[in-house]
Amino acid sequence: MKKKELKKAVAILYDSQKSSSPKVVATGQGEVARRIIETAREAGVHIQEDANLVELLSKIDLGDEIPTELYQTVAEVLAFVYQVNEKFKDKISS
Repeated sequence: MKKKELKKAVAILYDSQKSSSPKVVATGQGEVARRIIETAREAGVHIQEDANLVELLSKIDLGDEIPTELYQTVAEVLAFVYQVNEKFKDKISS
């Protein structure tokens, strides 16, 4: 019998006014992961699924900035999220 995989989630926050790079603000698996995702959806935050990135980010302590080695990957995810947000904003304005 296969061991059931627990869903993991990591939330990052980037505030250019307060920090030069994104910070890990929430991480969890199972029920905690479900609540992180649910809270993000309720807040209208786009969810990007990337199991490998979640695995790496989940090893970072809460409140810590992401390491420079992950900048490129996180920048790509953030760029995608900003594009989705812009498209969504245009649809609401129409």
